[in-house]
This record gives sequence, C-alpha cells and structure tokens, in this order.
Amino acid sequence: MTKPITTLLILGAGGDLAGRLLLPALGQLLTAHPDRRVQLIGAGREEFSPAEWLARLKESFAVGEGSGAAVDDILETTEYHTSNLADAAELERLIALCSGVPAIYFALPPAVAAGVCDALADVALPDGTQLALEKPFGVDEQGAIALNARLARLVPENQIHRVDHFLGRSTVLNLVGLRFANRIFEPLWSNLHIERVDVVYDEQLGLEGRAGYYDRAGALVDMIQSHLLQVLAVLAMEPPSSLGAADLRDAKGLVLRATRLRGGSPTRSSRRARYAAGTVDGRHLPAYLDEKGVRAANDTETLAEVTFEIDNWRWAGVPFTLRSGKALAERRREIAITFKPVPHLPIGLSGLPGPTVLRIFLGPDEMAIDLNLNGPGDPRTLDRVRLGASFGPGQLLAYGEVLEGVLDGDPALSVRADTAVQCWRIVAPVLAAWRAGKVPMDDYPAGSTGPAEWKELG
Repeated sequence: MTKPITTLLILGAGGDLAGRLLLPALGQLLTAHPDRRVQLIGAGREEFSPAEWLARLKESFAVGEGSGAAVDDILETTEYHTSNLADAAELERLIALCSGVPAIYFALPPAVAAGVCDALADVALPDGTQLALEKPFGVDEQGAIALNARLARLVPENQIHRVDHFLGRSTVLNLVGLRFANRIFEPLWSNLHIERVDVVYDEQLGLEGRAGYYDRAGALVDMIQSHLLQVLAVLAMEPPSSLGAADLRDAKGLVLRATRLRGGSPTRSSRRARYAAGTVDGRHLPAYLDEKGVRAANDTETLAEVTFEIDNWRWAGVPFTLRSGKALAERRREIAITFKPVPHLPIGLSGLPGPTVLRIFLGPDEMAIDLNLNGPGDPRTLDRVRLGASFGPGQLLAYGEVLEGVLDGDPALSVRADTAVQCWRIVAPVLAAWRAGKVPMDDYPAGSTGPAEWKELG
C-alpha cells in the first residue's frame, strides 16, 4: 500500500542546520524507506536559483548517502522560496503549496522561530499539521511557558515536536531494552544498590565559530539543561506500560518533576570553568576569551558540572551528576552507574579494586561492565575485568530518526510542553547563582581533563 504524501516545509532551509543535518538525514531516511512519499519545500531569507537549490540538495544527500527513486522524486519536485518568514501572507502562500499534510520544521534561531509562531497565528493551518522546533525551548522557565502558549494556539500538543536529537530512537530504545529486558538489571536499579550516577559528555572541540549562540548559552544551557536531563529522565523513569507517546512521556515527566538541585545549594552542587589556551589532539586552541565573537562580560562557562537528586522512593539519596565541556583532552560520552560496595568479603579474599560500574557509551552506543574477578595469579586476590557489548546501531542517523517521527506524526521521542518547562525549573537556581557570581569560575588548559582540583567522575 502506497503511503500518503507528506510535505516537509523547512523554514530556514538555507542555513547550517538544514544543510549539515536535516537534508542529509532526509536523504538517508528516503533511501531506507523508498515507499515514503515526501514533497520538499525550502524557504528562507537566502536567495537560491533553482539550480543552486538542487546543487545544495545533491551535496547534502550525498553526505547521507541518499539514493533511489524516492530521492530522485524529491529532486524532481522540490521548490525553494526566498521569503520573509515573519509575514503571515508569505507563510500562507508557502503552506498553500504543500501537498498532503504539512510538517513544518523551524530550522531557525529561537527568537526568529517565536516570531514565525506569532505570524502563523493568523494562518489557517491544515488539519494534522506537524510543527518541529529545535532547542532551546525558551530562555528560562517563563520563556518556555510563553513559547508553549504560542504553540498551543496553533496545533494540539501531540502535533508539536520539540526536537532533541539525543532522544533519537535507537539511543532511547537501547536504554529501555537494557533496563527492562534484562532481569539482572532492573531489580538492582534503585537506591538499594546504586551509589551514584554520572553522565559525562566531554568534547575535544572548542568554540568552532559558534560564538553567536554559545557565548549566550554556555555549557549548562547548551547541554545539561536540555540533552543530559533528557538522558537522566530515561535512565531513572519508572517502567512505562508501552513505548507509545503518552506512556513514555508520562514516565519521563514524573521523574523530572521530582528532580532538583542536590541539597538546594548551587555553591555545593555545581561547578563551572572556562578553557585557557592549550593544545587539543595536536591542534592549538586560543583561550576561550580570545575566540572571535566572545564577550568577556557574558561570563560564559565552557565546562559545567551539576549534581541533582530525584526526590522519590526509588532514587532518594542517589546523586546524579551531569557534566559537559569543550576543549578537553578526550572525547568522552558516557553514563557511569556505580553500584554500592559489597557489604562483606570472606576472610582470605583480598585486593578489592572497587565497586561494580556499568558504563553505557553514547555514539556509538556500547556498554561495558567493570567487575571484580579472581586474578590470574593468586586466586585469593581480586582483579578488575571489563566485559563489553555493542548495541544495535539502528538504521538511521539521529536526525533521520527525528524526521521519521515528525513525518509520521509520532511525538513519542520529542520533548513535551511540561517537560520543557521542568528542565528550566531544575537548573534555575544554578543559573541564578552563576549570574550573581556566587559560584567561582575555574579555568583549565585546553587539552586537559579539566581543572586540576576537580575530582574525575565515573
């Protein structure tokens, strides 16, 4: 049976997000599912001739190794329109060009996207219209509430996709499968057996020309407030009844409503730092404050670490520490779940190296468990052994999975309105303390593991 046609209308189609991520992912999605019928319309302030637009598409599709009849059909039928996206009449004209149900993707900066939402309030949207927006969802708790109100005037909540590519289908389902399909894990998944959880997302990359966004956001807003809190929610949620949108998002929402800064103290439970000049993987990086476009008055951190607690029966007392930073020695994308020490060793057994640690690596998705086993020499002396496995890689890149959910009208892996607000509520005390200068700004040389006085996680 042939699937009905859907139109993907990308607002901001001439920008970096569309060219680098969305369009390659669309090509990959259509290659994997050639029966899918998609019309593509691009719009933005940039000017492209038909030939230039086609060349841009072909270049992006090549990155995603897109090929086949569905990709060829896109290339034959696609259109690009130079438009003022804040003008209701222009938006109405673009939507009138759409065949079938439109899926409107806001590949735009947040302030511009808010203006487009206001303009769309004067446009009659077809039934079933899907809206997809990139983070950040507002700039604080009140901003998220205001954005939600704008969107609610346009379409129902289940037609809104607040995109977080960390929630790509494979990653979420891998975590769900590990927890709930293995009896050896789920009975231990609580404060009775787990001592702490660390989620680390360290990058070797520096600013990479992103001062316009990053210098106003910093590591806390860019990574912890959004991506890593979503990872925490999947790790800590109660077993959902199904993988449907309502059940999965309800389970995440319950966890986030119970999440708060550990001890309520930003000075004790948060740290921030900024990179100085140094060398990363043989490449010299200037100090962050010397990067082009950076304003010292913004007092932006490039490394953030915050410890949270989840105030419920399962997790009371367990610290969840989230860390992310730039220009660090190693690329480390890891969830480390440290189990409590054994209560007693038999007399005569010695050399306990440490507690059991389950490690889940993100991108590529792999896992390992650090165990204590009898060593190869004296059988009475324990040694450390790591057992590892790889998760299924999934068919699509993260943005391919995002687009599939948008085109299918399935919001299961998107961020729900209340969750977007909760994520800002959770970090609000930290943001306020940092802006007031109550938490010192440490520094670290680019290419190091971070400030020397910081204890390593995991």
